[in-house]
Amino acid sequence: MKLNQITNTKSDVEICGLSSDSREIKPGFLFGSLNGNQYVADAVAKGAAAIIAPEDFRGDCGNAILIKAKNPNLEFAKAAARFYGKAPKHICAVTGTNGKTSIADFIRQILTMSGKKAASMGTLGLIKGNNPPIPSPNTTPNSVTIHKELKELAQEGYDYLAMEASSHGLSQYRIGAVSAEVAGFTNLTRDHLDYHKTMENYLAAKMILFTDILKKGGSAVLNADIDVFNALKEVCEKTGKKVVAYGKKDKEIKLLQSIPMAHGQKLSLEYYGKKTEIEIPLAGEFQAMNVLCALGMCAELTGEPFEIIKYVSKIKGAKGRLELVGETKDGAAIYIDYAHTPDALENVIKALRPHTQNKLHVLFGCGGDRDAGKRPIMGKIANDLADFAYVTDDNPRTENAEKIRNQIMEACPKGINIADRAKAIKYAIGNLQKGDILIVAGKGHETGQYINGKIFHFSDHEEVLKNL
Repeated sequence: MKLNQITNTKSDVEICGLSSDSREIKPGFLFGSLNGNQYVADAVAKGAAAIIAPEDFRGDCGNAILIKAKNPNLEFAKAAARFYGKAPKHICAVTGTNGKTSIADFIRQILTMSGKKAASMGTLGLIKGNNPPIPSPNTTPNSVTIHKELKELAQEGYDYLAMEASSHGLSQYRIGAVSAEVAGFTNLTRDHLDYHKTMENYLAAKMILFTDILKKGGSAVLNADIDVFNALKEVCEKTGKKVVAYGKKDKEIKLLQSIPMAHGQKLSLEYYGKKTEIEIPLAGEFQAMNVLCALGMCAELTGEPFEIIKYVSKIKGAKGRLELVGETKDGAAIYIDYAHTPDALENVIKALRPHTQNKLHVLFGCGGDRDAGKRPIMGKIANDLADFAYVTDDNPRTENAEKIRNQIMEACPKGINIADRAKAIKYAIGNLQKGDILIVAGKGHETGQYINGKIFHFSDHEEVLKNL
């Protein structure tokens, strides 16, 4: 493909591939200098035909054509979109601190059950229809991977795609060239402040989905119960988007009542002007809210609100998202959940409290090289809301694991400090009595533990099942 077909240049030099990783560059590639200009020389040495770089770039590009851009991440994403050239006809994306994975997965399930060829892309990987996931290293992959996968999906006949849009992926414009028909927003609570520094920056990153990715005339499905709803609504309406609100407030999709049941809950709704009841096989009010968001996004994506609601009772929880993994011989239930933020931990404990006949136990930790401010907050939540708390390691990365646990324990006096996560799980399960519930929180679907900069195989699922 010619360079002038994928970038705003007049050059007709042939481009045979593209990457933002200089180690992947081959002769004839377009290189996106997105992670520091020091890699340009490497890309040129490997035969890069063209370079997209920031406006302030002053280095030597050799014989490669230099394309300077105010937003090189966005320009590179556009080049990737043009290079691969195809995508599913109907794309939706969801952002927010919590719930993205479940919502994207619910959308895929609902659309697939309704007879549509649908896929989802995010933390669990790329899932086509009911097929096993194809793993991805990031919630939002890099722009080359995204557009390569979009082309493959289109070629395989997938008309619908639900994407997770992380704050990192949005601020770095990895999906900058994706055109979404529908976008959803779940909530905004403390997370990723090691990267964004302030909550204002964090929100601004999320807003990119609605200002830049959601096309004009598209639908924004927003949580009406959160503090930033009015700000989101105003931005969407100013940029020509339709707003569909969900939550407990009187909007398009209103939750009237939630009644806990043995293995789920019954929801009474006011849904696009009609009162209706549905049963979902999922515990917790936050899962009810996730279902409402998924319903709204499916309804707006298909234009068939009363057709797609028929399938909601058959959805399954996403792996590692408030997932019932098993029970002890005495009937104590063990759930695994990805909760790794204060808000998520509080929600999952509150979600399972009504289902707990005896004592509620929670096992958790905090990741290293990440926002340290949330550690005592999560410790206090576990101390105040659970009957038993087990503080253990959760991806300490390059930090001292004992130091992380101690920062949690300062606010969690009832906590039992057990460094080895496998031993902690074994101890917690051994401590369960009839009618108890144990929540193993923090890692969810993950199968690796980051310790001292290395990844070791570790699965909460495997450890729980081993001890049952």
